[in-house]
Amino acid sequence: MNYLKLLIVDDDPRMRESCAMLLGLMKIKLPWLEDEYSFKILETGTAEEAQSIIDEQGADIMLLDQRLPGLQGTDLLEYIAEKGLDIQTVMITGNATLDTAVNATRNGASEILVKPFTPEELRASASKAAKFLILQRIVSKLDEERKKTRFEFIRVLSHELKSPLGAVTGYLNIIKSRALGDDLASYETAIDRSLLRLEGMRRLISDMLDLTRIESGVKARNIEDHKLTEIISDMIEGVKTAATERNITVTADIPDFTVSVDRVDLEIILTNLLTNAVKYNKDGGNINLTAHKIGRALKIQCRDTGIGMTEEEVTKLFKEFTRIRNEQTKNILGNGLGLSILKKIVSLYNGDVSVTSKKGEGSEFTVILQGVVN
Repeated sequence: MNYLKLLIVDDDPRMRESCAMLLGLMKIKLPWLEDEYSFKILETGTAEEAQSIIDEQGADIMLLDQRLPGLQGTDLLEYIAEKGLDIQTVMITGNATLDTAVNATRNGASEILVKPFTPEELRASASKAAKFLILQRIVSKLDEERKKTRFEFIRVLSHELKSPLGAVTGYLNIIKSRALGDDLASYETAIDRSLLRLEGMRRLISDMLDLTRIESGVKARNIEDHKLTEIISDMIEGVKTAATERNITVTADIPDFTVSVDRVDLEIILTNLLTNAVKYNKDGGNINLTAHKIGRALKIQCRDTGIGMTEEEVTKLFKEFTRIRNEQTKNILGNGLGLSILKKIVSLYNGDVSVTSKKGEGSEFTVILQGVVN
């Protein structure tokens, strides 16, 4: 149970007692939240004592009488405003003039409750103030989390770009200073490594754009019928050079049927599956890609005989900028966005992606896209 501190400020003890009794047993619940709230009642008869309670114990909601001995209700509102406190205030008044209402709302009161009021009116005002405060805090928390996420995104991005930029700068300085002599052939390794690093940065920027388009809904999707074998053949061709260099065999078992998808979506999914299967494979290893239909769902499986992962490492996949780092992967380039993008695309088709893996023996990724098979 969650509690909101409700401070009743009224010089009439019978009024305080009645309000406390009516509100003390209330339960506040928003239909889409699991949490339920109730009121922890605090009370006092003067604005001066209310200031002390607010300073020492705090308050979330205040039921405040306008006319009080000593400082008035509006004086207390001004005190709260000066301290920058977030307290939802319902002003109670027996003299509901326009000037009173304007003055109270100008000083921070969210509602005016005119005496005499019914129990239903009191509960409604307290409930409205509580729900507004709960929603306000949820929005504030979401905004704070968004800021933290943005900061983390920028921090990781800066880190991912800083290393390759530093490497390229170092190689270019070696070439510029002719540190290896005047024979151009001596610089081929530096040039190749620079190009590799630049390709990694290009891929990172491309992946970031894909991720941003998907999350923002800006990416236009063009759903059309495609021969599955044609798309998969093209994607296998794209990784063939890298696979051949390491003597990795890529095979596919794909029935000839048509799927209704955005071709770019499916290409991104297949590219990530096949590229990772090559990168994290062993020299002389194997990759097998299969696809078949389950009703109108498309099931794609990509198996490799690579380095595999532990159960703990598997749980870390599919998060943005997450890469499995160990002795075997430390020299493998990547930005940790590919599988995150893959999962977001799969979700656009109400699908699912899963992985089974065994350390030292390989991995198997399974992607299911719903409603795409004709």
